[in-house]
Amino acid sequence: MKTLDYIPTNKIERATQLVATGVRVGGNYLKYYGGKALNREMSKEALDEENAKDIYDGLKSLKGSALKVAQMLSMEKNMLPRAYVEQFSLAQFSVPPLSAPLVKKLIRKNLGADPEVIFDTFAAQSVNAASIGQVHRAAKNGKKLAVKIQYPGVANSIGSDLSIIKPIAVRMFNLKGQDVDKFFNEVENKLVEETDYELELQQSQSMTEACALIPNMRFPTYYPEWSNKKVLTMDWMEGIHFSEYTDQEITDPKINQKLGQSLWDFYMYQMHGLKKVHADPHPGNFLVSPENELIALDFGCIKHIPDSFYIPYFELSKKENLDDKEAFQKILHELEILTATDTPKEIVFFTELFHRMLRLFTLPFQGEHFDFSDPIFWNKIASLSQEFTEDQEWRKMNGNRGSEHFIYINRTFFGLYSLLFDLKAKVTINNYMNFV
Repeated sequence: MKTLDYIPTNKIERATQLVATGVRVGGNYLKYYGGKALNREMSKEALDEENAKDIYDGLKSLKGSALKVAQMLSMEKNMLPRAYVEQFSLAQFSVPPLSAPLVKKLIRKNLGADPEVIFDTFAAQSVNAASIGQVHRAAKNGKKLAVKIQYPGVANSIGSDLSIIKPIAVRMFNLKGQDVDKFFNEVENKLVEETDYELELQQSQSMTEACALIPNMRFPTYYPEWSNKKVLTMDWMEGIHFSEYTDQEITDPKINQKLGQSLWDFYMYQMHGLKKVHADPHPGNFLVSPENELIALDFGCIKHIPDSFYIPYFELSKKENLDDKEAFQKILHELEILTATDTPKEIVFFTELFHRMLRLFTLPFQGEHFDFSDPIFWNKIASLSQEFTEDQEWRKMNGNRGSEHFIYINRTFFGLYSLLFDLKAKVTINNYMNFV
């Protein structure tokens, strides 16, 4: 794979590259509509594939928050066309790494010496390059280590990247009004946290210690002596990527069941026991060990859940509140889904919309067990997503509904549901209560 000796770090350089990407996408549209005039049966899928590739190619060399947003969108399987999901999924673990000389320079700058001086062995070629940093194998005093190095300029470019991405997101998700800023502030604050490896070290040690009681889960040990704001060193964990495991033609249903239950308990314990959660549940952050245990990595994105949000949010999962229109609307107001300025038409529309959505998304909480491989459940999600994507009434209304806390909590649940679907797991819903 091609390596990078340089990453654009200032606003002008990054904006120029994004504009160039936009020009290529515009050219794709011209080719598509020109071809459509000659061939009416020409598929829009071809356009999606070209656009997705060009956008991803433009983002992968920028790295940082622009690529992180693509990674986040890759989890929205029912929101984006398939071509975009497939391309953006590559941001989880398949982007061009930094070159060996640049890696050496960064280690020297951040840890005070060349990597071969600090460690007994250090592999100059990365084993995993993602949106914010890349991972190298190393060893010290008989310990096998993973050394994560942050890309240069990533932290400083978050604000400018998001300012460029913001107009696109506003159009894509139909966001309106002044409250748009609170959502972007939430994303920006989380991205800033993810670029602070000292914070990640603290979070990793705290979360792994707290979650050690979950059966069939493993976590790396972290090493402060070889870590700072831009470098994070931990145990090298033996295992295969989650997606590699689930992509196998044949897997043992009993093992899948065990892994799925551990994954569910891991997240529910965090939600309800710790009131904070590993809010980045994509396949690249999990391994399956040779002993068929689930290994959780990367605690850089931790979402703290205030009681003011936690209580009404989980009240919405209770059947009695879904069946009581007055109670349901009261909770929608508490969560800022309904507002004091809404018209009667908006109140009716959004009450009905969220009632339909929540009837579906909270199904796992309505019984003792839930089968995440159920095709009916996923077909309903896909159908509902498609329906509201095409709904013209929805597009006329203010789409930015709800507290800013929804962004990462919903992301967590959508990611968790997707991972459990990949495992074809049936879980016992309240098993986590054994650990709270």
